[in-house]
Amino acid sequence: MDTACERGAEHTLLASFMAGQRDRAAAVTIGRATASDQELTAAMSAVMGMVQGADVVAIEATPSLEFVALLLGSLAAGCAVVPIPATARPSERRHILTDCAASLVYSTEETDGPPAGWPSWDELRGSGSGSGSARVGDASLVLYTSGTTGRPKGVSLSTSAIAGCLDALADAWSWTADDVLVHGLPLYHLHGLVLGVLGPLHIGSPLLHTVRAQPADYAAARGSLYFGVPTVWTRIARDESAARALAAARLLVSGSAALPVSTYEQLARLTGSPPVERYGMTETQITLSVRSDGDRRPGVVGVPLAGIEARVVDEDGDCVVSGQAAIGELHVRGPFLFDGYFGRPEETAASYTKDGWFRTGDAAMAGGDGNYRIVGRMTTDLIKTNGFRVGAGEVEDALLDHPAVHEAAVVGVPDEEQGQRIVAYVVLDGVSPDELRIHVQALLAKHKCPSEIRTLEALPRNAMGKILKHQLVT
Repeated sequence: MDTACERGAEHTLLASFMAGQRDRAAAVTIGRATASDQELTAAMSAVMGMVQGADVVAIEATPSLEFVALLLGSLAAGCAVVPIPATARPSERRHILTDCAASLVYSTEETDGPPAGWPSWDELRGSGSGSGSARVGDASLVLYTSGTTGRPKGVSLSTSAIAGCLDALADAWSWTADDVLVHGLPLYHLHGLVLGVLGPLHIGSPLLHTVRAQPADYAAARGSLYFGVPTVWTRIARDESAARALAAARLLVSGSAALPVSTYEQLARLTGSPPVERYGMTETQITLSVRSDGDRRPGVVGVPLAGIEARVVDEDGDCVVSGQAAIGELHVRGPFLFDGYFGRPEETAASYTKDGWFRTGDAAMAGGDGNYRIVGRMTTDLIKTNGFRVGAGEVEDALLDHPAVHEAAVVGVPDEEQGQRIVAYVVLDGVSPDELRIHVQALLAKHKCPSEIRTLEALPRNAMGKILKHQLVT
């Protein structure tokens, strides 16, 4: 199979940064710690000398300047870089380190891998005596999936694919060096790391990482561009003073999961600017997005980015015509896609169709205007009940429309008569399940209404706020 480098145009990640063409006193701020371009360059140079000869460098992804320096220096040295979730349990950490066969492991904790001392920021920025030339074009980033459907797999992304995706996002969002990016997302996944760290360094906009993704931290940052996941935006929408403080921002971007319609509408009302939604996954990076100058509507994740093709395919493998109210699996192809699952060529090949499209596993609808909607995962969010195909997201939005409902997740449970019956799990306050059922029946067709509503104190989620539905149905 051809690689992302072979498919894509020529891109160089961090080219202007590495060439010393910038001179910002606050290129990256994490919490109260700030680094200039010169300090980052010196620290990167020091790390290059530390990792010379290593094939795979694993780094604990703490929100720190040390992590950013270790990341940049390892990429510049041409290494495969593996971010380790700072919150990973020992078994998860062991799996990642064993699977990637790390040559060096930089961690604040003891590991089972080949250890390297965790350097201090003062040591790195004051050293700047690295050896060897930069080879970032030969490097790759290996991001491990969340493991919601099995053991986590390493997804290998070339630097040319990353640069191409970031350039396309800069075009879609009018993202320039004049922006100040603010977010508080974890730094071991696509959203927080590729978009949230490599993005501003590549494009030239300052980064302000709040460490905590809390409403007060976002409100105090005074940025022009904000990244968040639905759980973050929901907290902000419920804090009216924090939400109103974001009114001066140019763009609010939501991703990693579907944004509830109620949260979308609250943000639009309080900030005066409807949020932009986009779609992507670790294997594909971002492939669909609402443009900054495009039509913004709840639930719409936009159009394919420049260089990306998308299609929706039904169960028979036929392409669904745009504009039809039909749900199918989203397929994508283009230069931003991954090189493969690390050390798993058979699984990589199986993830593509015979004609070269990547199977996302996500259920989607294609609008006649070229915009896409994501219904959810084919396996958990497309419910087949009594001969109907129901998207879980539509039912969840109806549940969340009730002001007493704080969280909602809808799943299909096997049923001998119905095929699947619709079961809702909710976190609510001040309303009974029977009252909530009446509310939903007023909004949805009968076949879309839950046959059962179960209450929980909290829904199971991963670090990115995605609901772990497999834990609800097992």
